[in-house]
Amino acid sequence: MTKYTSDRLKILFEKLRSKDTSALGIFITAGDPDFDTSLKIMEGLPEEGADMIEFGMPFSDPMADGPAIQASSKRALEAGGSLKKTLDMVRIFREKNNSTPIILMGYYNPIYNFGVQKFLTEVIEAGADGLIVVDLPPEEDEELCIPAKECNLPFVRLTAPTTSNERLTTVLQNATGFIYYVSITGITGTKDVPIELVTHAVQNLKEHSNLPIAVGFGIKTREHVEQVTRIADAAIVGSEVVNAIANTLDANGKAKPETIQTTLSLVRDLAAGVRGK
Repeated sequence: MTKYTSDRLKILFEKLRSKDTSALGIFITAGDPDFDTSLKIMEGLPEEGADMIEFGMPFSDPMADGPAIQASSKRALEAGGSLKKTLDMVRIFREKNNSTPIILMGYYNPIYNFGVQKFLTEVIEAGADGLIVVDLPPEEDEELCIPAKECNLPFVRLTAPTTSNERLTTVLQNATGFIYYVSITGITGTKDVPIELVTHAVQNLKEHSNLPIAVGFGIKTREHVEQVTRIADAAIVGSEVVNAIANTLDANGKAKPETIQTTLSLVRDLAAGVRGK
């Protein structure tokens, strides 16, 4: 069995804690709007201030995601995106960057079709550092979470404003890597992050787990990033970055010369909101 040994996530959070600062995570969908453009954006993220990359595995029915990320998945699939090509992009990224953590985020159907053990082996060999699988609750841990744990591959759990303390015990039982707090109820990209509620939620999560806590959904501006990273160990921005890509495409949905730079400029601005950057 191939085992994960890199510990990039652990190293990142320990390094940032020693500096009394937090992480900026950036979500993009693999292959949006096409393989080459997506890869160039991915490769440029660390230089612009992204501490970790949440890499969306394109899927035809991304039910937790709002219109922006749904559209990004559609663009990626129409351009030939797939789970295999997602892993290919991770491999190419690792040829130049061996330190920035990559968390693969998506849904179980493509993984199931790919084959769980084959998927875990290729994820580790490609150089990814963890999984977020939105539609696998703790009751389904035997499907992927436990096999990932046996490979030492971090399996990140989602919690939400609706997660009770009783439910938290179950949700966090096999969590590794970090905890992802979904700051709003509903789908991505539809509401702004509610800072007061997030503050209380993060404090509560810290009483239940020693894992780093990342906050995502609803974080759209540098000011949001600044507020969240004063509370949590990481702020994750997705829909706003995906929108930046979409807004630069031509009428046929193809990348223009400014697509990469416009997207990376937004990331640079968001990174300025992280305390200590």
